[in-house]
Amino acid sequence: GTGVALGQVAIVAAPPPGPGLWLAGVRSRLQALITGRMPGEAGAVAAAFVTGWQGAIPPATAQAMRDAGLAHLLSISGLHIAVVVGSVALMIRWLLGLWPWLVLRVPVPTLALAAGALAGLAYTLLAGAQVPTVRAVIAACIVVVGMMLGRQALSLRLLAAAAFAILVLRPEALLGASFQMSFAAVIGIVALYESRLGKWLTAVREDEPWWQWLARAAASLLASGMVAELALSGIGLYHFGRSGLYGIAANLIAIPYTSFVVMPALMLAMFAEALGLGWLWPLAAWAMQQLITIADFTASLPGAIITSAAIPGPAFALGAAGGLWLALWRSNARWWGLAPIAGAMLMAWAAAVPDLLISSDGRHLALRLPDGRLAHARERVGDFLIDNWAEAVGSDPASAVWLGTLPSARCSAESCVAKSERGGRRWRVLATTGRSLIPRDSFAPACAAADIVVSDRRLPDWCRPRWLKLDAAALAQTGAVAIWLDAQRVATAADAAGDRPWQPH
Repeated sequence: GTGVALGQVAIVAAPPPGPGLWLAGVRSRLQALITGRMPGEAGAVAAAFVTGWQGAIPPATAQAMRDAGLAHLLSISGLHIAVVVGSVALMIRWLLGLWPWLVLRVPVPTLALAAGALAGLAYTLLAGAQVPTVRAVIAACIVVVGMMLGRQALSLRLLAAAAFAILVLRPEALLGASFQMSFAAVIGIVALYESRLGKWLTAVREDEPWWQWLARAAASLLASGMVAELALSGIGLYHFGRSGLYGIAANLIAIPYTSFVVMPALMLAMFAEALGLGWLWPLAAWAMQQLITIADFTASLPGAIITSAAIPGPAFALGAAGGLWLALWRSNARWWGLAPIAGAMLMAWAAAVPDLLISSDGRHLALRLPDGRLAHARERVGDFLIDNWAEAVGSDPASAVWLGTLPSARCSAESCVAKSERGGRRWRVLATTGRSLIPRDSFAPACAAADIVVSDRRLPDWCRPRWLKLDAAALAQTGAVAIWLDAQRVATAADAAGDRPWQPH
């Protein structure tokens, strides 16, 4: 059940001590330190890099990072773990190498790799051990063990082991965008480098001129970016309804810049802070601000965003199956995976977009106009609802309008009546928008003249529209509703949730 607290909340007992509480305290103090030393959006993004906390990032900055294809930098994952593990291992190896007695008696590279792996584990715990971070640190530890044993560690078997470890502990992660995007990008990149093209790009040639090596390295980086972006774009469109078009170009600049400038600057600033020296924070803030500038510039370019209406689940499943087939096979049979991917794209393109969206309480209704804009029945609607509706129909939330401003609708303080042409038929939709009692002699004829009536109150039996009545009583059973007028099809949240024991209806 739900309820409210009356009066002051009293703490009757302190929480039991434990490592989780201690780590949460450390994380909180680090967040306060970073945002205090680096005010503004640079400090908020820096806090996300160090502790995984994204709560202080301004919405416009977070959206620009997503639209530029750089949102993966805000989630502590492979890049961050690789920088921490690699830099710590290199630093320890260099420091221990200064001690000749130790170098002659102890395998210093092994000690350095072990120190790097421990640093990665500590970073993961500090950042809250989210799915991308756990996946990355598991992969990093397996790579470290492989390097100690002299084996090739970076392979699809490594990814399978990391996925298995995460799904054993958190099987629900499989359905989340974080898990899917993390593994899709890395599977694509590993499959690329296990192919003949990848082996040619990464082959070691001792007699190769420096400019050829540089050209192959640039081609390798470009190919990695293209594969990762292709793997991520479909998942981004399915979960969020939008994907960045210039992510490949932005990542070609942002990933090396983050690896060799931003992360080292942050690490040096925190190390200097531990020594009582705070003069490196402005340098770290400047480096972080340049990364944000790259995101802002990329997201502001014309045509930077691809938007899509809600993609059907079967189309997404077919595309994922095709992508896995393409990545996992090593023979020419892999190219058969292009067929289901093409089929998924056709299914997504041909999917019908709903014409009418109704909230679960009946208070809000949105009609999709012929030009793709959304028109809502109430003059004031929350941004969250408009954003979700716009995502479902592939519209721009900023273009949403009130029905009362359209010539095809009539709105008063108590109701809105809208007309819409669909499939050669004129539809009439009536929505109540006020709280006053509407007289029967005026409301009953309006109900009879409407095809669809929507209300957040329970309507009397004498309100009989031509086709569909969605009042408080009906919506309590169905939840939110989407309607396709051409096909006269109705989809409800209750249908999507299925018949489960924990469903209220």
